[in-house]
Amino acid sequence: MSAPKKLFIKTYGCQMNVYDSERMAEALGGKGYVQTDTAEGADMILLNTCHIREKAAEKVYSELGRMKSLKAKNPNLKIGVAGCVAQAEGAEIMRRQPLVDLVVGPQSYHRLPAMDDVLQTGAKALDTDFPEDDKFETLKSRSKAKRGPTAFLTVQEGCDKFCAFCVVPYTRGAEVSRPADRIVREAHELVAAGVREITLLGQNVNAYHGHAQGLAGLIWQLDKIDGLERIRFTTSHPNDMDQALIDAHSTCGKLMPYLHLPVQSGSDRILKAMNRKHTAQGYLRLIERIRAARPDILLSGDFIVGFPGETDADFEDTLRLVRDVHYGQAYSFKYSTRPGTPAAEKPQLPEDVMNDRLQRLQALLREQQQATQAAMIGREVNVLFEKTGRETGQMIGKSEYLHAVFAPAPADVLGQVRRVKIIHDSANSLAGELIG
Repeated sequence: MSAPKKLFIKTYGCQMNVYDSERMAEALGGKGYVQTDTAEGADMILLNTCHIREKAAEKVYSELGRMKSLKAKNPNLKIGVAGCVAQAEGAEIMRRQPLVDLVVGPQSYHRLPAMDDVLQTGAKALDTDFPEDDKFETLKSRSKAKRGPTAFLTVQEGCDKFCAFCVVPYTRGAEVSRPADRIVREAHELVAAGVREITLLGQNVNAYHGHAQGLAGLIWQLDKIDGLERIRFTTSHPNDMDQALIDAHSTCGKLMPYLHLPVQSGSDRILKAMNRKHTAQGYLRLIERIRAARPDILLSGDFIVGFPGETDADFEDTLRLVRDVHYGQAYSFKYSTRPGTPAAEKPQLPEDVMNDRLQRLQALLREQQQATQAAMIGREVNVLFEKTGRETGQMIGKSEYLHAVFAPAPADVLGQVRRVKIIHDSANSLAGELIG
């Protein structure tokens, strides 16, 4: 029997790419590949890329440049680029960086085994199609090997919103929802492997329509799975947050009280320019309904500062919305152009203006996050322990509010949900003690 081949995958970007990397590894497992934690000595390296952040493509080319020495040591090493940069750049990647053997888009990675056959002949392989065949059905069942207590599960892909700043509709395609029965089947496989918490993923996850009752209907179906203790979902669009999903936050015990609901700006003028199709007041009214259903819910959001045409008054509107909502967590970025998107053709704001606004917004968001964490001191939370801490006797997990929690605990709490009293907060985590 030949020795297994080593596969190293480096994952960039969102949770959906984490999920995709897992499925790529499983797909190539049938070709004799086993995952390794280092690029050194690998037989195949895959860069699973993201096109959302600034200069994403250039960062990939820089990473590929650093791999020249590995290729020189091992001429048989196969190097591939997957994900959204692969979809956007296509054959240009191979032209600019000849050491690349394989380029595969996010909708075609189920074809990796066949592409590997091509590589073994000495040829190169390129597939950035939007194939008609269902990649999730083509992929084999999830591995029964023991795994950690949390997992991502993609239920919806693509986007039909066409925000003026975003490349997702071009790299991931139109919105597509997986049938509920297939998602439930995969969830059962994950739970059988030791998973206790599943996060449902989608570019617009709450636009899911693979169940007759939408995402709420899917959540209630997953709620019936014995051994599954927690359900989360991300990322949501305000326009797809229906009442059934809001009600699920109130009545479904397994659905965690955390919601990531990006707004991007607090200015109606900028929201219109972004093609977001909602208003700041509409967003605030939606938050009121969500908090009425689940008063303790922790809200997270996304913000872009310096969008073309943003004035000081527009930015002040964003700060006002942040103060009105009070986020427990949020992500904020300077606007950066994405070729092919409508906003890329507009005059850009000066860099110093964008930097100043980003610093001011992040200071406010940081203040809110720290206040939220400080308010947890003295409270009892339910923590799903996921791993061992660096200090002896410390275990690390996540509360229902997605806070990272450290607590002295025996190793056998791994994979269990235990009651913890919070006794201290720090910049990015909470410390507690077991009480049950």
